Amino acid sequence: MKGASVGAPAARSLLPPRQREKLRLLTKSAKKIWNQFRKNRAGMVGLGILVIFFTIAIFAPWLATHEDPNSTSWAAINPIYAPPSLKFLFGTDYLGRDVYSLTLMGSRASLIVGVVASVISMVLGTLIGVFSGYYGKITDEILMRFTDFFLVIPWLPLMIVFVMLLGASFTNVIIVIGITSWPSTSRIVRAQVMSIKEHTFIERARCVGASDTRIVAKHILPNVFPLIFANTILLIANAIFSESFLAFFGLGDTQVISWGTMLERAYNSGAFTSFAWWYILAPGGCILILIMAFYLIGDALDEILNPKLRRR
Repeated sequence: MKGASVGAPAARSLLPPRQREKLRLLTKSAKKIWNQFRKNRAGMVGLGILVIFFTIAIFAPWLATHEDPNSTSWAAINPIYAPPSLKFLFGTDYLGRDVYSLTLMGSRASLIVGVVASVISMVLGTLIGVFSGYYGKITDEILMRFTDFFLVIPWLPLMIVFVMLLGASFTNVIIVIGITSWPSTSRIVRAQVMSIKEHTFIERARCVGASDTRIVAKHILPNVFPLIFANTILLIANAIFSESFLAFFGLGDTQVISWGTMLERAYNSGAFTSFAWWYILAPGGCILILIMAFYLIGDALDEILNPKLRRR
């Protein structure tokens, strides 16, 4: 016990007083946001759903009934289009594969696309928004016209063109979704940066000789980050839908199991006309539920972090 009591102050002493104060304020702010988020029932429902899906994705190989649900060797063993039963919880597909196992494994690809593509989008949108809002004038004009180009062209046809040019690999799909969904983030960041840079603490930082890089890193980004985070949550939902859209139209990686490729195979194999509703409901329902969860969380965070939307 003495060692623990001595070790805690020693660990705290590694940080200078200013950094300890910043850490204390950051922790206090995070607790305040969490306490406000807990009061939002819709947000908590979305968070619960999200935890379930991430748990399924992590433990999918152990929860699945077959270690290789994408294998075509099942056709000689299991009946095709078998309805849900105790043996096949979600039924079987046109090759006799267990739809339950396919759905579990598909959660991994869909979540990876959603998270990685949204991170790419967040980084691009933040960089463009910060440079545009902070420097203004000609820089703002050029970057906003570039942003308008992506906003004017419908993003779904634009993604299709990029995927056809780069190839329908899993990596390319993630990159394409990331580089076509950043404009909304850049607009939000630009508006916030233009507002924050007029505050007196920014002027004081300039007067004491702080560089633009330091001002952006130490003063602007920390104030903009909460809204960036809330918007990124919504971008994940958009990325999951985009991957499903591309895969359904045959522009996904056929070697990777995802909910989108499951729907594409269901359509091509005649599941719609064969009334094999379980083959459609499992991936389609997961897509809808997961997107809804991200939107519930995003709306809750936006309500907390955006003063204009807070309930009074």
